[in-house]
Amino acid sequence: MSEIEKHAIEVARGERFTFGDNWAQFLLLLNEERIVEAVRSLKEMLGVSDLQGKTFLDVGSGSGLLSLAARKLGAQVHSFDYDPQSVACTTELKRRYFPDDKDWLVETGSVLDTEYLAKLGQFDIVYSWGVLHHTGRMWQALDNVAPLVAGEGRLFIALYNDQGRASRSWKLLKQLYNKYEFLRLPLAVYTLFRQWSLTFIRDTLRGNPLGSWNNYHTYRGMSAWRDVIDWIGGYPFEVSKPEEIFDFYRDKGFELVRLKTCAGGLGCNEFVFIKKPIAEDN
Repeated sequence: MSEIEKHAIEVARGERFTFGDNWAQFLLLLNEERIVEAVRSLKEMLGVSDLQGKTFLDVGSGSGLLSLAARKLGAQVHSFDYDPQSVACTTELKRRYFPDDKDWLVETGSVLDTEYLAKLGQFDIVYSWGVLHHTGRMWQALDNVAPLVAGEGRLFIALYNDQGRASRSWKLLKQLYNKYEFLRLPLAVYTLFRQWSLTFIRDTLRGNPLGSWNNYHTYRGMSAWRDVIDWIGGYPFEVSKPEEIFDFYRDKGFELVRLKTCAGGLGCNEFVFIKKPIAEDN
């Protein structure tokens, strides 16, 4: 059974959100300003001025925006995603900006497929932002990406923060959203209220009730409503604490060089690790 067929079955069973549909909407709003910001953020987190001569693996490429940023920085890029629509979005970005480019490969693949991963080789930078916690087997996915990092290479990942009871509540709501179509609109409205009520009140007091709502796409890249759907629909859904990820990769020979947390709140913690070289015996 192909990865596309597996994905379709999981969606039909209500076990997986169609992230690619949201990324297709994202591409409609993508502009040069957002691309420049993606390039800047990648340089900042990796601590580099460019990626010339480096290989870059984008695990779960989504829209393809960060693959594009890496290619613009000079990296040789390999992008893959499990969601066929996400693969289509990444392919479309490549077509727009780097048509017929042999240094950017886009394909369908799963980070849980060890046979597929074994064929990829190793990369100077392995990047996976907000993806591994949506696989349904996060710890296996975290384990699977470790061998893909070359010696002294970097692993840049972002994972949902564990908020305890709040995270468990969101997981249940996400399950319901994907399993029962008649609940999707009410749950989306509930999420809208949870995420936006205070912002609407604040903006109203400032005389512009929809100010943040209308300008949301300029700094997030997708419309506010699409982002609400992305959050409530985002399933499978797993979370982790920063110290758990630190310990997990330390035991695999990685050193943490950059950490950006969401201060214990709702969102992703970002990690950049360097893979320590294996010491040679004298």
